[in-house]
This record gives sequence, structure tokens and C-alpha cells, in this order.
Amino acid sequence: MVQGTGSSVGKSLIVTGLCRLFAQDGYRVAPFKAQNMSLNSGVTPDGFEIGRAQLAQAQAAGIQPRVEMNPVLLKPEGDATSQLVLMGKMDGEVHARDFLTKRERLWSAITESLDTLRSEFDIVVVEGAGSPAEINLRAGDIVNMEVALHANAPVLIVGDIDKGGVFAALYGTQRLISEKERKLVEGFIINKFRGDVSLLASGIDELERLTGVDVVGVLPYLIDVYVPEEDSPMRARMSGSGAERDRIEVVVVALPHIANFDEFDPLARMSGLELRYVRSADDFGTPDLVILPGTKTTTQDLDFVRRSGMATMIRSHFLRGRALIGICGGLQMLGKRINDPDGIESDRPIVRALGILDIETTFSGEKTTTLTDARIVSDHGLLTGMAGIPVSGYEIHVGDSHASQGINTAIESVPHRHTLGYSDATGLVFGSYMHGLFQNEHFSERILANIARMSGRNIQHATNPFSQEAEFDKLATHLRNHLDIDKIYQSLN
Repeated sequence: MVQGTGSSVGKSLIVTGLCRLFAQDGYRVAPFKAQNMSLNSGVTPDGFEIGRAQLAQAQAAGIQPRVEMNPVLLKPEGDATSQLVLMGKMDGEVHARDFLTKRERLWSAITESLDTLRSEFDIVVVEGAGSPAEINLRAGDIVNMEVALHANAPVLIVGDIDKGGVFAALYGTQRLISEKERKLVEGFIINKFRGDVSLLASGIDELERLTGVDVVGVLPYLIDVYVPEEDSPMRARMSGSGAERDRIEVVVVALPHIANFDEFDPLARMSGLELRYVRSADDFGTPDLVILPGTKTTTQDLDFVRRSGMATMIRSHFLRGRALIGICGGLQMLGKRINDPDGIESDRPIVRALGILDIETTFSGEKTTTLTDARIVSDHGLLTGMAGIPVSGYEIHVGDSHASQGINTAIESVPHRHTLGYSDATGLVFGSYMHGLFQNEHFSERILANIARMSGRNIQHATNPFSQEAEFDKLATHLRNHLDIDKIYQSLN
């Protein structure tokens, strides 16, 4: 099990790398995280929703993702309220203060899922959350040391030296957990180091003397590998390339509850393109393409778009004849109105949307979670030259949208021909319920080529060579080079 001194210390990345490493060595390996709190999720082949990090970890292990890999997923809706996804399906809301009352039910799903994976795989690599030393939360722990104790799993604790205070963080974490938990700790990992590792020698010696726990590796700061994670700062996903006069500028509206933010990462790897995430009207600029992304709370984030002044900027952008794309919740925002008769998102039964696409959305209690194959059926504007092109992705949404006459069907599912997206008469506004569209290289390249053509620029846009499998291999090599893998294997015996 990989635990950490806090959030964002690198647990997800290390678990992904270990999954790949063990798989390379011939073991049947699976990832597991008891509870995720994230808006970044995906869908298993059988239609269950789990955290994106576990989907990536399963891919690194060379296996199909399963709901047992992430039995509890919390999708934040406010400061203290989250939607509960239990065993891959929506299961109401949970408030922070009520969490303890649900612990027994959640713990049963967690232990059954973990035991199932352990019975079917040689190695299960478990990821913790936050820190096991949050002493105010210990009574309700279902994701850190309680999981390690249940499985009698050897524990590696990761500290982030880039934040500063890594020795205090590792020592303090070790001292604040109980004696029986300390017996499970087999090693410390110092992550995100920059510089001469010999400068750490005296500190490592003292830490090992004080705790009796070996430092099993110092991992250099890794900047040239891409692996989907649970969460990542928006600034790490921005890009810029090409001369000022000939690049295409793409802006993604950084909604407070943005969902599946990593689906636009392929754009950051395209030549001749600048990708920016913006939170205010002051940063909006004059982009060629604006993307309204998915969101967990469409109506709340629509309020933010108006308060921030970005609704005015988006409308001005549209009136200037520039390209606009909405994905999932972003599609719903582009419509005329959102109906919420059952109060699923708010106490407002009708919410006025941006009014750019002549569609209307109605929320219902059922959530759609499915992998989807589709094809483009439009052939104008942004989608010129794309009619008949197949695309694949996934759907995660509550509610359905219906169009008025005059709105074009832009994308439909295969083989059922269910409408998944719309475009306006100009073809410059496009929206779809499909996440993952930009993972389809031909789709991304054609969209950007059409924008360049419409703006009178002769720019060849191409996705830089990329292989997710090669990135997993690179991460595994990084761990082999800087961790004591023999000691980690010994702890499994």
C-alpha cells in the first residue's frame, strides 16, 4: 500500500508506476483505492463509474478496469456535500458530518471489493488518500491504515520534498499513527527531489535512526511523463507553441466544479496551438476556440460563468463568429434553459442558460454512465470534412437535451443512432455529451484545421507523437532507477 504525508505528494503516480513495473515482471496486478474524492472520473467497460486514476492504473497493469478498484467515489458539490457513487452507481448525497453514519455500509463494500481483487490477482497495489495522520478523521478512516490493517499490507509512505519539510512530515506521520500501524510501514519514499541527492544523506540517516524505517528511494522531480492522475493543477495542463501570429489559441473555461479536466490534454500536445484555462473575464483574451467543459454541478457553475463576467465574453466571442464547443455540462449551459423539476441540482425548477444553442435540458434521477462509439454526421463549420468519421469516448451525465427545429444533429451513437451532440446553423457552435472526443486524433486535428482555414491561416496542426503505453514504461523505469525494488519485493513475502 502507498500512503502519503498529505495530498498531491505523488501517490497516484507511484501506484501507477508500480502497477506497470509488477506487470512487466510477469505478475497479475491490480490497483485499488477504497475511496476517491474527485470530479475526474471515467467509465468501466460494463458501465460503472470510478476514478480516472484507477482507470489509468488498470491500463498500466494491462487489465480491464473494474468497479472493485474504486468502490467509493465522492464527487464534491459544495464545501461539505458530495454526490456518493457507491460500487459505480449514484447513491444520493453525503454530508461531511454524516459520513460516520454511513461508514459501516461503505466499509462493507470496500472490504468485499478488496478481498475479491486479492483472490484474483498476484499483487494488489493499494493507494491511500491524504494522510493517515489526520488525527481528527481517524474514527472514520476507510481509506488509509484501516485498509492496510484489513489486508495486512506492507506500507510505503511518500513525502513531497518540493513542498519543504519532508523529514518532519515523514517523521510526524510515523509518530501520529498507532503502534500496530507503525509495524506495517516498510519504507519511506522522498518524492519530487531537485538537485544533488548526496545532500540528503545526513537527513536520511537521522530519519532512519529516529523511526527505524528505511528510506527506500529518492525520486527526482519528474516533468517529462504524462499519466492521468486523480487531480492536477490547471497550470500544468497549459501549453504554448508556434509564433504569435500563426498559432491557434484555445481557451477552456476553468469551472469551479470542472469534471474530467484531463480530456483536453491532447490539445496541449498539438503543434501550433496554445491551450489556456481561464477563471475570469480579465484573462479571457480573444481566443480562436472557447471550450465549456463538463461539470458536476451545471447550474452552480453556470451562475459562476455569469458572476465572473465570462458569460458576456462567451456571447461576444460567439457574435464575432468564433468557434465554441460545449462538452456535457458545457453543452447544457449553451442551451436555452435547464429544467430541474425534482431539485436534483438546486431549488430552482427552471434555470435560464446562455441561449446560444436552441436546446433544452431536463434533469432526471438517472445517471448515464457508458462507453460510447459514435460517428460525426455533420459536415459544415467546425465539422467540415468529418461526416462519417468514427469517434469513441464515454458518457457521464444526469439529464437529457432536446433540440428545436433548425438545430443540426452533429454526432450520433453507433449502432443505435441516438443523438449525442448538436451544432447551430453556422456550424461554429458544437456541443456533445461525449467525453474523450479530443482523444480521437483525427477529430482534434480536423477541428483545428477547420479553425485555421476559417481564419485564413494555412497552418498544419498535428498531434505530437504520443503513446500512453510508452509513458507507463517510462514511469516504471523511473521507479526502477530510483527505488529499492528488491526491498519492496521482500516486503511482499
